[in-house]
Amino acid sequence: MRAVDETLASLKRSGVDAIFGLPGGPLIPLFDALHDDAELRLFLVRHEQGAGHMAEGYAKVTGRAGVCTATSGPGATNLVTPIADAYMDSVPMVAITGQVGSARVGTDAFQEADIVGITLPIVKHSYLIKDPEDLPEALAEAIYIAESGRPGPVLVDICVDVWGQEVESYSGPVPPEIPGYQPPTSGGHPRLIAAAAEAIAQAKRPVIYAGGGIIHGNAASELKTFAELSEVPVNTTLMGLGGFPGTNPLWVGMPGMHGIAAATYAFQDADLILAVGVRFDERVLSTVMNEWAPNAKIIHIDVDPAEISKNRSAHIGIAAQSADALRGLSEAYGRLENKHDRSSRAEWMAKINAWKVAHPYHVDPSTDAIQPQNVIKELYRLTNGDAIICTDVGQHQMWSAQHYIFDEPRQWVTSGGLGTMGFGLPSALGAQVALPDRLVVDIAGDGSFEMTYQELSTAQMYDLPVKVIIINNGYLGMVRQWQELFYESRYSGTSFAPFQPDFVKLAAAYGIPGISVDHADDLEDGLRETLAADGPALININVNPMAKVFPMVPQGKGPGAVIVKG
Repeated sequence: MRAVDETLASLKRSGVDAIFGLPGGPLIPLFDALHDDAELRLFLVRHEQGAGHMAEGYAKVTGRAGVCTATSGPGATNLVTPIADAYMDSVPMVAITGQVGSARVGTDAFQEADIVGITLPIVKHSYLIKDPEDLPEALAEAIYIAESGRPGPVLVDICVDVWGQEVESYSGPVPPEIPGYQPPTSGGHPRLIAAAAEAIAQAKRPVIYAGGGIIHGNAASELKTFAELSEVPVNTTLMGLGGFPGTNPLWVGMPGMHGIAAATYAFQDADLILAVGVRFDERVLSTVMNEWAPNAKIIHIDVDPAEISKNRSAHIGIAAQSADALRGLSEAYGRLENKHDRSSRAEWMAKINAWKVAHPYHVDPSTDAIQPQNVIKELYRLTNGDAIICTDVGQHQMWSAQHYIFDEPRQWVTSGGLGTMGFGLPSALGAQVALPDRLVVDIAGDGSFEMTYQELSTAQMYDLPVKVIIINNGYLGMVRQWQELFYESRYSGTSFAPFQPDFVKLAAAYGIPGISVDHADDLEDGLRETLAADGPALININVNPMAKVFPMVPQGKGPGAVIVKG
């Protein structure tokens, strides 16, 4: 068959049912083939960055690879940000880019860019297809590499003259056999698992530190089982929210720079930390890493062996799939003759709960303006905690993480490692494509929203019923907060007033209903109206412009420098 037809057939064999993209000369053959394909849904975006973030949103709520496509040159380079975002957050994604003709590669031809070279540091793997015979195997490998082991983005750059040539359909093994690529497929060495179980049983003040690897590894059930068996309190990172039920009495909260103070205090007082699917990144440890959990023995489970002892030395390091490792840990723990002292664990949990009571998330009570934290709390109440929540990056992201409680994995879609403003709306659209019957909410900051709001047109075009909630404080709020606290309130380049657009009229220009709320008394009714809309809808909520996110560990400081409230 033609290479372009094999491309679509390969994607469908791998379970792909949606593609997000924008055409261009080198992609015309691909879009022409998609025109007649009833199984692959094509979503025409308004900017290639939107295509990449839509693929990420699709992948984050399904666990399957999201597929985006862009033409050569500027189309491909517009995918660099979402590719980097997917790499940082371990998101399975396949980016298919068009390239100039194979004979013209390297000649600086019109709209040529070395996208393989540009993205080398931010992909799990990449291919430049100049020979059509290489395409079938490359496509089969791309999906497998993106989804297996530690997930990540894979780039397939295809020269325009390849599309129309005849190729043999892929007939190799499934999954493909790739020399040198052997991600962990087991639950770790039994002796290491047994040693970890023994260490946890003997610990007086253990804490579980669970991250995005719990979500990617589909290990939420196994984590809950082990935590309840061992009666160990659980902290879940920003990317791990939903990996352990937020309503479970063992859940402490989110740790880190803007996490609940009790989580920080628990780490500092712990004598053992079971870390599963985390990177020990500086947003949790701060840059003074030797001050974090100074007396704790570290057990680190991760599917990527390179992460173990990279940022914090592990006493017991286990390279394994998180679900299998936790299942094995529960079995090993159950076989122990001498398990933990239950009264000791109860005292430890009581101490943590006392910290939670003494240092709750701070909400400024001193003004009549709408407090942004209360917007999130009201949204949680009205949705019964059952919505898919997508966010951009900034203060609103942290308030959402703090005040919307997640009981299930894949409810929380945000940009973590790269911190990409503009992520929220397109990722919400991708999530809605994947889960058409779920309520999907994009909580956006006014600054972030302006970066990718053109995708409202995509929402309207395909009637994707995403609800957009703009937390509007008229500032680049997180930067403004830092300027207030550390730069003598010199607000340089952070205020949009008075040049901010009317977001309700902007939504109307795209045929989407919108309302604006200025007073706390109107908040519930405004949210109800927006959530009840049949299709996409937008609500602009003007909040206290000076509200800040607390707690806060200042960058470069140790956990002991945490600011609990302003």
